[in-house]
Amino acid sequence: MDTHRDAHVAAVLSAMGTVLATDEFPATAAGYCDLLKWVRKSGAVRRAGVEGTGSYGASLSRYLLAQGIDVFDVNRMDRVDRRRRGKSDPLDAQNAARAVLSGRARARAKSGDGPVQIARMYKLTKVSAAKARTQAINQLKSLLITADPALREELAQLGNAELFRTCARFADASSCEEDGEQSVLQATRITLGLLAHRIGQLSEQIREVDVRLARLVECHAPQLLDVVGIGPDTAVALLITVGDNPERLDSEASFAALCGVSPVERSSGRRQYRRLNRGGDRQANAALHRIVFTRLRVDPRTQDYFERRIKEGKTRREIVRCLKRYAAREVFNLVKQLQLGPRS
Repeated sequence: MDTHRDAHVAAVLSAMGTVLATDEFPATAAGYCDLLKWVRKSGAVRRAGVEGTGSYGASLSRYLLAQGIDVFDVNRMDRVDRRRRGKSDPLDAQNAARAVLSGRARARAKSGDGPVQIARMYKLTKVSAAKARTQAINQLKSLLITADPALREELAQLGNAELFRTCARFADASSCEEDGEQSVLQATRITLGLLAHRIGQLSEQIREVDVRLARLVECHAPQLLDVVGIGPDTAVALLITVGDNPERLDSEASFAALCGVSPVERSSGRRQYRRLNRGGDRQANAALHRIVFTRLRVDPRTQDYFERRIKEGKTRREIVRCLKRYAAREVFNLVKQLQLGPRS
């Protein structure tokens, strides 16, 4: 299927690769039902290739998975093939079907209907709120730089928490406008008050989402919280990387590569050297980084390992890389035991 915002184009291929039919369906619940009925007229359907299973094809993928069809995520046509054959929605749909038929498409689509999808939405809200709060704080402090000296001196010695509380009270003051410098001062105080109120509202949103995320992890993945160095925020980042169906990960090596902590050969001549993969999910990589540095502070076993490898001549960076790889292995063995699909 070639997916778009308003409509999806589907192509049906035989086992020999012959195009049996091509048609377009609206991207609605009724359209998904009509698409599946239309496909089944050509025979039994076991596998489907869908472009954009994480965007326009997400809802269609969930519907097909619920109907017992194996769904595979398909990349776009490569440029060479596109220049040779041209570009159209039916051709893209046929290419998706051929990718599944030939075995080139091996990545199974995420189910997207369990607690991890809930965590993904909460995380999106938290990240956007944190960015907006940082922007508001920067604007408030930038405004103080050009404020009236008396006002600036009044607020200069306050810490952030007290500063925001004090500025929030400005918004409740009189907003009458006057001529000259006093009107500018009044506008400054009101603006500081509005920004402080915004900061407080965003902080409250972040706290509420943190509570929801912690409750979600405690309910569905409590094993992760028992590991040294893993808190709710780190656990959520790792669960989002794994997805609702951890069976998609074939081995702990594949999970390490997904997190960007798999070793990559960088040897040349007499120098034998490995570095970590710089690809993968950078949020998961950052989560493993937090685990390692937390353990270096509080975990005696990790501290003993660090001292031993230092004596062997390893650098701090090399030791951290090894520890991140070990942490990925430990996390993988835990998440493989989890049932992250929707509960009946």
